[in-house]
Amino acid sequence: MQLTIQNRLTRLLKNAIKTCVDKNYLKMSLPPFVEVEPTKDPSYGDYASNIAMMLASRAKKNPRHIAQILFEEFHDSEHILERIEIAGPGFMNFFVRKEIWTGLLAETERNHLFGSLSLGDGRKAQVEFVSANPTGPLHIGHARGAVVGDVIANILKMSGYTVFREYYINDAGNQMNNLGMSVWLRYLELLGIKADFPENCYQGSYITDLAREILKNEGDAHLSKTPEEVIPLFTDYSANSILDGIKEDLRAFGVTFDNYFSERALYASNAVSRLLDVLGKKGYTYWEGETRWFKTTDFGDEKDRVVVRRTGEPTYFAADIAYHQNKLERGFTDIIDVWGADHHGYIPRMSAAIQALGHDKNALKIVLVQLVNLLRAGKPIAMSTRSGEFVTLKEVLDEIGKDAARYNFLMRRSDSHLDFDLDLAKKQSTENPVYYVQYAHARICSIERMAIERGYNVPCYHDANLALLKLPEEMAIVKSIARFPEVIEGAAKALEPHRLTFYLNDIASLFHSYYNKHKVISEDKDLSISRLFLVKAAKVVFRNTLGLLGVTAPERM
Repeated sequence: MQLTIQNRLTRLLKNAIKTCVDKNYLKMSLPPFVEVEPTKDPSYGDYASNIAMMLASRAKKNPRHIAQILFEEFHDSEHILERIEIAGPGFMNFFVRKEIWTGLLAETERNHLFGSLSLGDGRKAQVEFVSANPTGPLHIGHARGAVVGDVIANILKMSGYTVFREYYINDAGNQMNNLGMSVWLRYLELLGIKADFPENCYQGSYITDLAREILKNEGDAHLSKTPEEVIPLFTDYSANSILDGIKEDLRAFGVTFDNYFSERALYASNAVSRLLDVLGKKGYTYWEGETRWFKTTDFGDEKDRVVVRRTGEPTYFAADIAYHQNKLERGFTDIIDVWGADHHGYIPRMSAAIQALGHDKNALKIVLVQLVNLLRAGKPIAMSTRSGEFVTLKEVLDEIGKDAARYNFLMRRSDSHLDFDLDLAKKQSTENPVYYVQYAHARICSIERMAIERGYNVPCYHDANLALLKLPEEMAIVKSIARFPEVIEGAAKALEPHRLTFYLNDIASLFHSYYNKHKVISEDKDLSISRLFLVKAAKVVFRNTLGLLGVTAPERM
């Protein structure tokens, strides 16, 4: 893996800081981290650092004075920079030489490997996502978590991690009994037997559909059985049928798992009991009457948490700790859980559990996914999971397709609310973000076909004289392509897949604007070859980024 410009500049700046500290120009210890970030305004350079302001209080010096000292000790041993400017209160702005930018385009010849990193260095990362209770079909809230988790896994894999995708099946507890009871009562209704339908039972037509399936297959054979006999049977049948439907919907959505892990398996193997014994021996649990508590406050939680109820039943929290202990025992060094935003308060207690088991709290990372507001023609579609009125993932896929669904779910940060307009997602126009990006890829494919018709071969890096790319629009595209590995690294470190859609929207805008103003193929053969290579390099990042998102890169539209 070749270091990015951002990483190289960060290393050089660290060296300058160390030199200043060693020479006693800055009387302080070395800072724990140094940041060099891309600038939003090119007039301020390609990259900038606010390190002088960060060090001001520690070094007891004016930030501009610190920036000047660092500037004087900054040795550009790799000849990356055209110049450095000190601006404002002490920003250090770095202007990169054009030859460095165009030289990085040679990396695009790696094609599908362009953007690959060794960040993970082969560490084992487990991404657990969706994990919806098998009590009903997946709705659009689950769908957002599904694509977020799937793309995080893709990003980590491209960043050098060994990645394992897992779905945790919550198939134990009261919600499963309620499922079996719900289907049993609808089964009785189909046989003409009236029964009260409690509020805690599951609504929705799918419950009646399950009851109808059982009636079709087994007739009234269950009428003679007691609820204690029949409800476990109805629970197992319904849960298996629902889980099969979930798997089918996820496959259609482009999401597959390496493993489906059953909560029941934890109890069958006594994993929960063994976990409680471990915590007890370490002194992290105590009893108050018949209730057993875990001392999560020892690890920063706001209050201790119950792990065994008065009834003697372990809590869901106890099972979750046992599950995460199982993950750690399987050798995963990086555990990523994708949860609904309503689980925010659960994070401190799970962090406490990881630490109590003797692991660094950073071994567990939680990604929160906010709700989706589904719109049609700009107006919200009313939904209520309690009443069984919700839009399923299958309905969305049937209406707009996999590509539009996946892309739109990633158009915002996962922890922010998302307005998803179905009508906009179906439009074949530049108003539709996924169409806009896919069209850029298809346009480049069309340019390459036209070039071949006119007698050009699609050029390699060494065929093109990139010094001929002098337009500001061309250099903007060059820099955007060259920064692709930085986008991947940033998304991997922050676990933020929306960075990829932001990147695609930006580079698609640059490309379409350039294409509409300038001819790629002209009477100037050398310039045409250089521009053909530029768009070919752009095609690589469109294809690779869309591939990470699980979205197709069409050659014709």
